[in-house]
Amino acid sequence: MQQEVKSSSSALIYSLLPAPLAKSVDIQPQGTKEAEAFVNAFLKRSMPSLADEAIQTKLKRKALILEYSRKKIKRKKKAKAKSLTAKQRRTMRLFEIKPEQQRYELFVPLHELWKQYIRDLCNGLRRDTKPHIIQTKLLKADLHGAVVTVTKSKCPSYVGVKGIILQEMKHIFKIITKEDKLKVIPKANSVFSVEIDGFVTYIYGSKFQLRSSERSVKKFKPKGSIDL
Repeated sequence: MQQEVKSSSSALIYSLLPAPLAKSVDIQPQGTKEAEAFVNAFLKRSMPSLADEAIQTKLKRKALILEYSRKKIKRKKKAKAKSLTAKQRRTMRLFEIKPEQQRYELFVPLHELWKQYIRDLCNGLRRDTKPHIIQTKLLKADLHGAVVTVTKSKCPSYVGVKGIILQEMKHIFKIITKEDKLKVIPKANSVFSVEIDGFVTYIYGSKFQLRSSERSVKKFKPKGSIDL
């Protein structure tokens, strides 16, 4: 009676399979030997090209995959942030100093911050510090906020101009003077002096045509500069 119940429950389960597959499957009791015989018979029908020894080897060593399909996972590429082009920056006037901002007194606090920055960079600008060490650090320092004076230039009208550096670009300095005038001084063929706490250093513009970010990692070699 119990065997009949098992057989009827198995028949109910296999009745849910497709008709061709249900016909090929024999309903067997749930014993170990019967189950092993059922699996071997099923594999022979499903893969007739495999021999009995090959089937046993596959069953003992690893699981046998009857059907496998690998789904490709599509990964979304992250959109990279695009930087503005030089033309777009000019159109937006990002680096333009407006006329109402061209006042010397507005940038005096910037100069005070720059002096404190240089003192910290040079460990206080002590008297016993060797001058070439301070000069090497100043060459790599950010000059926005420094007070510079044009001491020599091939253009006589630039000589004597003194003011706070507002913008440093690769080839020019933008300086605001005490007369509230914005001056654009080319670095080429000009010599600038920078003074802080009694220490004066000279910048030869022709050797200084770098952006501040590029200058911070550049190694300056001690070379004699040609006088103007």
